[in-house]
Amino acid sequence: MNPIIQSLFDRKSCRIFEDKDISQEDKTRILQAAMQAPSAGNQQMYTIIDVQDKKLQETLSKTCDNQSFINQAKMVLIFCADFQKWYDLFNYENCNSRKPGVGDLLLATTDATIAAQNAVVAAESLGIGSCYIGDILEQHDLHRKLLNLSEYVVPVCMLVLGYPAEDHFKRQKPQRCKLEDIVCVDYYHRKNEQELENMFEHKAVNKTLNEWATAFCSRKYNSDFSKEMTKSVQKYIDQFKSEAD
Repeated sequence: MNPIIQSLFDRKSCRIFEDKDISQEDKTRILQAAMQAPSAGNQQMYTIIDVQDKKLQETLSKTCDNQSFINQAKMVLIFCADFQKWYDLFNYENCNSRKPGVGDLLLATTDATIAAQNAVVAAESLGIGSCYIGDILEQHDLHRKLLNLSEYVVPVCMLVLGYPAEDHFKRQKPQRCKLEDIVCVDYYHRKNEQELENMFEHKAVNKTLNEWATAFCSRKYNSDFSKEMTKSVQKYIDQFKSEAD
């Protein structure tokens, strides 16, 4: 197995960091690697917010579901889907453009996410751990004001990075599903009850599948933060109104 693929197998989310700074050279390498990601039409419909203000970082650790480890990270990046710059360019150049729609948002979101994963892979190659923070999508009004986000900019995900502490390496990487559970050939296959039981039984561990699924649904899917995120994301979507609407 080559080193890049091996690193993908070895990598796991890091939430325990050493008190060791990341050099400016490595920070720049990570950001440059992110920008090498493929994007729709090479438009790079994303903006990366490099959080350097320690007070802002501390605030984000609270607004993003009170996760204190965010404040311990040595590098914090927010990847925004950004169609604002293209819409402004079209207007400045009198291109008679339509208003951005949800299709543009989806493409920009994909661009931002691919760039973020490039940053993750680059960081891993430098011995720097990372963790995705999806909670940046929550609290629409607060985060828009806090980050000075324009109308057609959405904070898709946040990355916190730092050198992993010793305890990080002791934690076992969560088991993934089997290849055949994830990959469909040629067409989508909707799994029946038995197939789903087989797919997820490894997650139940010492519980029944029903016990695990019920607890997981309550903790994640039916949680207050999940409901709030859905409301906030809907507000972002509502901002992308095309003329076709």
